[in-house]
Amino acid sequence: MTTPIVRRSNQSGQSKEPERANSLLLASRRFAAWAAEVTLVVSSGLIPFGIGVYANTRSDFNRVPLNPVLVVTERAIARPLALPVSYGIRNVAWPTNILWIVALLAPVTLSWWQLYLLAKTGSTIPKRWLKVRVVNEQGMPPGLGAVVIREGVGRWTVPISIAYLLWRYSFAFPNLGLFTFLCLLMIVGEGIGLPSRRGRRALHDQLAGTHPIDTLLASNRQVQSAGGNDEAEEWQQGNEELAVPKASTVSDAAQTNQRPNVWRRIQQNPNLTLFGIGLTSMTAVLATLIGTQVYIQIQQSQRATKQINSQQFLELVKQLNPNSEATNKERETAILAMGGLNEPQSIKFLADLLVSETNSSLLDTIQQALTTVGPKAIPELKNKNQFLVGELEPVASTATKERELRQERLHRNQRTINKILSVYSGKIEGVDLSSIQLGQSGTPGSSFFKLVLDTVDLSGVKLKSANLNQASLKGSRFRGVGEDGRLDTYDDAIADLSQAQLQQANLTDANLSRVLMNRIDLSRATLNRANLSNARLFEAKLNSTQLVGADLQNAVLEKASLTGADLGDANLNEANLYAARLGRATAIGTQLSFANLTNTDWQGADLSGAYLDRANLSNANLGATRLTGAVLRSAQMQNVNLQNADLSFADLRGANVAGADFKGAILAPSKQNPADQFVETPDLGSVSAVVQGVDFSKAKNLDPKQLAYICTQGGIHPNCP
Repeated sequence: MTTPIVRRSNQSGQSKEPERANSLLLASRRFAAWAAEVTLVVSSGLIPFGIGVYANTRSDFNRVPLNPVLVVTERAIARPLALPVSYGIRNVAWPTNILWIVALLAPVTLSWWQLYLLAKTGSTIPKRWLKVRVVNEQGMPPGLGAVVIREGVGRWTVPISIAYLLWRYSFAFPNLGLFTFLCLLMIVGEGIGLPSRRGRRALHDQLAGTHPIDTLLASNRQVQSAGGNDEAEEWQQGNEELAVPKASTVSDAAQTNQRPNVWRRIQQNPNLTLFGIGLTSMTAVLATLIGTQVYIQIQQSQRATKQINSQQFLELVKQLNPNSEATNKERETAILAMGGLNEPQSIKFLADLLVSETNSSLLDTIQQALTTVGPKAIPELKNKNQFLVGELEPVASTATKERELRQERLHRNQRTINKILSVYSGKIEGVDLSSIQLGQSGTPGSSFFKLVLDTVDLSGVKLKSANLNQASLKGSRFRGVGEDGRLDTYDDAIADLSQAQLQQANLTDANLSRVLMNRIDLSRATLNRANLSNARLFEAKLNSTQLVGADLQNAVLEKASLTGADLGDANLNEANLYAARLGRATAIGTQLSFANLTNTDWQGADLSGAYLDRANLSNANLGATRLTGAVLRSAQMQNVNLQNADLSFADLRGANVAGADFKGAILAPSKQNPADQFVETPDLGSVSAVVQGVDFSKAKNLDPKQLAYICTQGGIHPNCP
């Protein structure tokens, strides 16, 4: 009788170190595979998005409205991340629309393709390269359902949701940098894994019932197993978690069947189950009865209140009847009581009475009553305003007593609206004043009206197509915080001034940041030092408008008309002025760095000392402009028209002037006439630095004098010696 030799007992302690090393190697390759998968998905979106951004800066593409799918996607992303969103018309180059759609669809398509491969084969392409495979408890590919749970729920939804909740209700909201850090932290923490009976397993693997295995190690051991039965036995016994033998699967299934589940507990405890069902049913019935009773009582109370108010309203109407014998004092009391009812019928009655009443003391009382009602009176006053404007139009050109009477009625209405907006400053978000007539009309005198809303908070008010000509809105705010109490987030209260009439209006120091003002008419208006950053002024009329020191950073002025406007010292960095008209504009010292000025028309404008570094001036018309001392470093000036432009002391270093027309342009500085002190040429140091290194080889219409200056000052041209 021979004694069997047990080899595994002598080597069990020695195998721990290789197993630990193999585990670390597998973890590193799993991380590399995951990083490669994420990189592929992110790159598939970023590459076409970046190309689309570049195409959008080109002037040789037609402009089209942004695709509605992209608009909806932008808003869907902006809401949870508390990002500001630009509404209204937004034009982009036509290839940009296509490329951004690709940037939206490519990551989604690639993600689902990787999920499909993982479900059917257990490996994505990066996992296959790195010899990593995911299997279920039976050692088979996990299937689509398990993969969706593993990747969609466990790997991404759970950690990002936790990170989002921590970020959203923290002191750092809406800091996106902190949110990104929290997401990375949670994703890495989830991937490290939690202790389980089979060692550390990531949450997504525990949820989906999957295991990552090392296919490289398994294949090596299978090769080694051909050398002897003892080694094969060792491999089979030492790699249980990698291959999951059938015996283990059966035992695991038996243990699973032995575990009590919800249905088994219900079968074992029928009395407790019936008690729970009965208690739940009784609670539901009781809650329904109480809720029904409360609802009935509320409805009865509302009906009773409405009936009482109706009776009071009828009594007050009788007292205010012109045929009643009530005194003026009694009528005033009745009017104030009518305003206190704060109901639609009483508001309508007061709005009608404001038009028909002729007693001046009673008119003041009616206005007071409507002001007490507050913003709830605006809709009825707006309807009456539009009705009175329609009445005035047929007699607008005649100077008759009837016209004066109708105009006086309109002005009463306008003054009441003006009063309500002033008193309830900051509490009128969402008030709809679209197409209302609040502009100055009539001649100075008893019926003269001018809208005055200085330093008033008009955040969130809808003034689309409203007439606010010659209004005084100095220091007023048209944008405020939303429910989160923070500016520049998704729920900001932003006014809508699209297509509004604000000719000769005074908006000095007004806050119009991010306000929607497409096709607005601000001709001859005053907007000095106004905040118009990120405002949308598509096709806006700003002819002869004063914008001295105004902040227009990142504003959209595409196809806007700024002929004769004064932009002195204004900030238009990164603004979009594509195809804007700025003929004869004054832009002395204006900041236009990184601005999109393609196809703009500046003919006859004064850009002395303006900062145009890295601006895109492709195909712009700068004919007869004054660019003395302008900074044009690294500007894109392809095909720009510089005929008869004064470029003396301008800094053109790094500018691209391919195709630019220099016919009659002044490059060499001329001696300043002592009598001309209107604009002093700045001291830029040595003139030789102005065109040094600039390539003029593709410039057009350079005369011998210009070429001589370019060559002597370090410029580049084939004719230079």
